[in-house]
Amino acid sequence: MNPPAKVHKPIKHFLQFSDFTKDEINYVLKRAQLIKDKFKRYEPHHSLHDRTLAMVFEKASTRTRVSFEAGMYQLGGSVIHLTTHDSQLGRSEPIEDTAQVVSRMVDIIMIRTFEQTRIESFAANSRVPVMNGLTNEFHPCQILADIFTFIEYRKSIENRTVAWVGDANNMAYTWIEAAALLGFKVNVSAPQGYQLETARLAHIPSGTFETFDNPRDACLNADLVTTDVWTSMGYEAENAARMKAFADWCVDTDMMAVAAPDALFMHCLPAHRGEEVTAEVIDGPQSVVWDEAENRMHVQKALMEYLLLGDKSA
Repeated sequence: MNPPAKVHKPIKHFLQFSDFTKDEINYVLKRAQLIKDKFKRYEPHHSLHDRTLAMVFEKASTRTRVSFEAGMYQLGGSVIHLTTHDSQLGRSEPIEDTAQVVSRMVDIIMIRTFEQTRIESFAANSRVPVMNGLTNEFHPCQILADIFTFIEYRKSIENRTVAWVGDANNMAYTWIEAAALLGFKVNVSAPQGYQLETARLAHIPSGTFETFDNPRDACLNADLVTTDVWTSMGYEAENAARMKAFADWCVDTDMMAVAAPDALFMHCLPAHRGEEVTAEVIDGPQSVVWDEAENRMHVQKALMEYLLLGDKSA
């Protein structure tokens, strides 16, 4: 009699927030707190012993590389770092072929690349979970860390208001996706020519976000004010035009003054003081940017653990 066929669970990826349910996001956030608490007590947490993470960088990074690499080592695993300069991706190998090969040799993959369609093609050809380290359209690991940081300070983000001031970029769209899933609101203010593309948001429930011409109005009574650089990677040729267009979208003490009295300030970094935020704000008492940066590592550890091992509390 033949042995029963192995039942393989479908591969779970994290390419954007909508890949997870609300319960899954809440589990990862809760697990991240446990993992961070152990880290702060110098207690080992080697749940991914003998597992290997491949990191594929088509866009440069500091925080993404350090947070994933340090995080995987802290989980007891190992890391392989690939860029277009030291792999066949830089010699025009199709990304689908790279995914087929690399995913046969490692347990989980993080890729930081350009178009979302590129990471989707990679994931479709991968035999292991794939995580989005950043694309032009979404930055889910960063928003996961930002929400975790807000919860650390304010217990819950449900029914809160987040003010996004600046370019309607991958961060803004990911905030809106997260708000639709977790039940909070996003106020978005961007200058003409850099505003949200409503066609991309047709699936988002009404009331999830609101747009404002005046950034100060977006900040009114907000629980969190957040922003990003005015010129993201890949848009350097537009820098001069962007500096002029965004001149009134610098988060300053006046904007923070109209937010809720206990409002927090976040920035995914790197920051340009005097452009998208003043030094008084980013270095001031309402800023939690350093906790936010560290928390990338802790939420990504919880994310990798969940993608490979599932719900450890089940």
